[in-house]
Amino acid sequence: CLLVFPGQNSLLFGGHHTKYKRPAKCKGCLRTPVKDVPGLDIEGGLGDDLKGSFLKINFFDLMILTLKKFAYLAPLVAVLFVGISCSNSKPEQVPQEVMKQIYEKVKTPHKYGLVLVPEHRDQKVDCRSVFRSGDHWYMTYIVYEGRGYETWLAESEDLVNWTKKGRMLSFSDSTRWDANQNSGDVVLRDHTWGGSYRLQQYQDKYWMSYYGGTSIGYEAGKLSISIAYTEKDPSIAHEWIRLGQPVLAPDDDNASWWDNAKMYKSTVLWDKSQTTGHPFVMYYNALGDSLNPDRGAERIGMAVSDDMRNWQRYGEDPVLNHHDGITGNPAIQKMGDIWVMFYFGAFYGGRDDAWNSFAASYDLVNWTDWTGLELIEPSESYDARFAHKPIVINHEGTVYHFYCAVNKDDQRGIALATSTDLGKSDLQFPKQ
Repeated sequence: CLLVFPGQNSLLFGGHHTKYKRPAKCKGCLRTPVKDVPGLDIEGGLGDDLKGSFLKINFFDLMILTLKKFAYLAPLVAVLFVGISCSNSKPEQVPQEVMKQIYEKVKTPHKYGLVLVPEHRDQKVDCRSVFRSGDHWYMTYIVYEGRGYETWLAESEDLVNWTKKGRMLSFSDSTRWDANQNSGDVVLRDHTWGGSYRLQQYQDKYWMSYYGGTSIGYEAGKLSISIAYTEKDPSIAHEWIRLGQPVLAPDDDNASWWDNAKMYKSTVLWDKSQTTGHPFVMYYNALGDSLNPDRGAERIGMAVSDDMRNWQRYGEDPVLNHHDGITGNPAIQKMGDIWVMFYFGAFYGGRDDAWNSFAASYDLVNWTDWTGLELIEPSESYDARFAHKPIVINHEGTVYHFYCAVNKDDQRGIALATSTDLGKSDLQFPKQ
């Protein structure tokens, strides 16, 4: 694109000269070749190098020209809109140099160890989300003991030592659609990297997204996504109110080819700039396939809402897809003008373990995957099988990366890695 501001040459538009110079090439926006703009006279010693180039017109100059010759209004307004598109656009892909900078900011090379463990060997504990309230930190986590998932709350003063507080989403002995599966994440958290990490209220309520189902077993049967909320203090363990039905289900009439078998973890952003045209943006991972849904891969996709209650899928395809295995548990923060999605991968690329990585985006829709070193991967006895499902917090100069650690005996707990060395945890998985 040719941007119009002081330079050495000029364009003659109906007798009015406009200065220009040539900037870096603009990618991905509509362009109108100079030679194809009706009524445009090119003079002023520009030379043949301009022909076939593209224009962005200074608004002040355009108005002078328009006043002088109304006949030029239509073609030049068209060019003006092209210029606006060029100047405001961001590339679809995040440059690798920027991806490297993000990695340096978020990496946590020091594994502290387990911070939350099961009560006994038959119980499994898995991480979900972390938020701040008052001067304490709170974690939603899930517990599995054979029936299904329940969502619990834990509290900490320092992000290292945690105390279990009680249930937030519990089982039901009714015929409710989510009677036996209740895996939830509090949402609408301040998503700024290094920000407050406090929950925001919408309509005087705090909100949670969760997936549920009626089948008994580990992630068994049909699983769908729904919403819960509370008007009470989210830092006190209590039962949240549920909408009463799924907002997204694998058997919806408009289910996509990639989410038509089973739905898992979701997170919701309150994007007040409405980048997608909607204030609430959900990312979720789901299992599906166009030919055999139950034998497909897990991928991450989007849904949007204007009121937190009614949701619609955004696009027909996932936004992060490795075509095999699992790509899941999205958790998103914003660094300047870049959105960063932490996620876990498993069972692809010839691997049989699970690890945490990230992707980045300028527009919440087009994501660039990090291809360098993993953020977290198995390396210790307590995470020898899986080191996955990220929750990342940047607080007072230290990055805290919580993850689900699974050992060779399939025991599951919550572990922590940090950007600065905090020593080693004394917690261990229970022996019995």
